[in-house]
Amino acid sequence: MSDPKKLRILFLGTPEFAATCLEKLISERANVVAVVTAPDKPAGRGLAIQKSAVKKVAETHGLLVLQPEKLKSPDFVESLKNLNLDLAIVVAFRMLPEVVWQMPKLGTFNLHASLLPKYRGAAPINWAIMNGETETGITTFFLKHEIDTGDLLLQEKIPILPEDNVGTLYGKMMIQGAEMVWKTVEGIASESLTPFPQLESEVVLAPKIFKETCLIDFSLPAVHIHNRVRGLSPHPGAFTHLNGKVLKIYQGRVSTRSCLGVEPGTFLQIQTGILAVSCADFWFELEEIQLEGKRRMSAKEFLAGHSIPKL
Repeated sequence: MSDPKKLRILFLGTPEFAATCLEKLISERANVVAVVTAPDKPAGRGLAIQKSAVKKVAETHGLLVLQPEKLKSPDFVESLKNLNLDLAIVVAFRMLPEVVWQMPKLGTFNLHASLLPKYRGAAPINWAIMNGETETGITTFFLKHEIDTGDLLLQEKIPILPEDNVGTLYGKMMIQGAEMVWKTVEGIASESLTPFPQLESEVVLAPKIFKETCLIDFSLPAVHIHNRVRGLSPHPGAFTHLNGKVLKIYQGRVSTRSCLGVEPGTFLQIQTGILAVSCADFWFELEEIQLEGKRRMSAKEFLAGHSIPKL
């Protein structure tokens, strides 16, 4: 049994989701001896060099920051050996080579944004919403060879509300996930956690989101379209085409009005000020959209400047 604040911890992560976890560890006075994050890269219109969210937090608190291009680099591996690590924590980072995740005495654990083994993969939050789930959660688990397959440590459920999209659910998971990371550190230190295997019979995959994933198929039921939009909002955004231009749809709702007999994908004003698209069963009413080359706006604003036939 060890004091969790004395464990020599390596933290690996890059985006805001991970940075919130690092801030929690720091607030609990955890002994984070080094942080590994992505190399700085140019971003934005001016292509200015940008630091990751994790690096910004680490530098603010004077932590050692490592940014290897290659995780198998002999110099990087040697620098980790010299840290005499007890535990490593991975949140939203690259796949680690075995030489890295096997190094800490007590192992390496990962925070994943689903109730594993459901939604293994790169986009668990997106796919849970797109598949119409009403519940998801967060999980910590020990790393092993195959991605997202290691023995489970802690899990907590999180409801998916009807109004949730990726942005709102991400925010809730980020806060709850940070708390779970620290609980996991405490559990490992006190030896109160008993890792247990995942059930392969319950696996659901959450693969990476590609452009074709975001293209809306209006021949499907309206509730499917609604979930697809929620599961891709605010980023990368579900899209369709209108008059030869890309139209991103960020928010909408399923109408109570049937559209049977109307060709799926037809844009009409189903009543004054309400822009809708026909689906397999009901109209899907658009609320927030963005036409290629234009700013994001409400459907009512869009109708003020575009001529769309009325039902």
